[in-house]
Order: sequence, then structure tokens, then C-alpha cells
Amino acid sequence: MGLSMTSCQPQSTSETREELAHALCLRLLTARSRTRSELAAQLAKRGYSDEVAATVLNRLAAVGLIDDADFAEQWVRSRRQRAGKGKRALAAELRTKGVDDEVIAAALDGIDAGAERLRAEELVEQKLRCERLEGDDDVKVMRRLIGMLARRGYSQSMAVTVVNEGLAAERERRRV
Repeated sequence: MGLSMTSCQPQSTSETREELAHALCLRLLTARSRTRSELAAQLAKRGYSDEVAATVLNRLAAVGLIDDADFAEQWVRSRRQRAGKGKRALAAELRTKGVDDEVIAAALDGIDAGAERLRAEELVEQKLRCERLEGDDDVKVMRRLIGMLARRGYSQSMAVTVVNEGLAAERERRRV
């Protein structure tokens, strides 16, 4: 009595590559949300063909695991709250993540000038509470605070205004 062996059809190489690419993307998405561009770059870096990458990324987008608009909205909300970033800095960060300009504009649309200024005032107020204000020479303090706001993406005119007002308010608070 001979052993009966069933032969399995081997998977084609492209199907195997697609499954490996899919598994890689899922691992990357488990760590944190990523843009389509970030995932495509990771796939290219690991030698996956453009066709395999497009197939896998389309599959992930179809089930909602890749959504650049949602990513951009979450990024803006998180970075504004935690890092106090202004519109310019947020737009630059999203561009480096490969988000389209239209998607960036839509994500930043919810931030009006008043909200951005309020966040800048909060940042300056926090920093001034820890700042030593000696004498009447505020130039060094102003430079540091304006630089801090500029690095976070606030316009220079807004930074100067907010810092001047914040410094005056802090001096008044300390006098009382």
C-alpha cells in the first residue's frame, strides 16, 4: 500500500511578496498611524516592486487602514495640543510625511487665527512663569520667547506681539 501524496499548488511569487508586504504594513501600522507615502517608502526601502506596493496599499486603503485625511486631522490635533505647533510647522511636518497639500489645507482649516494666537499666548505664559526677569533688560527674554514661537511655526509678527504683551502682563503680575 503506497502513500498517497496530495500536491499543493505553490503560491506564485507575486502573491507571496504581496502577503509579505501586507504583513510588513500591518506591523508598521500597529506601532502608529502612517500615511500612504510613508508605507510606500518603507516598502520601496525593502525592495518591493511598485506593483506589489500599489496592490497592498490599495487593499489597506479599501478597508480604511490608510487614510491620509484622518491621519492629518489627528496629527494636527495632537501636535497643537502637546507641542504647541503653529500652522506653518504643522504643514511642514505633514508635507514631510507625504500628505497632499489639499489634505493639509483641509486639516489646518479648523484652526483660525484667534485659536492660533491663544495657543501662542499660553506657550509664552508657561515659559514666562519660569523665567527670571531681572532689571529692565527684556531683550534676551524676548529673543528666547520669539525664537521658541518661531521654531513652533508661528509668524514673526504674531510672536513679537504675543511676547511683548505677555512680558508686560508678567511684569504686572509680579509687581502685585
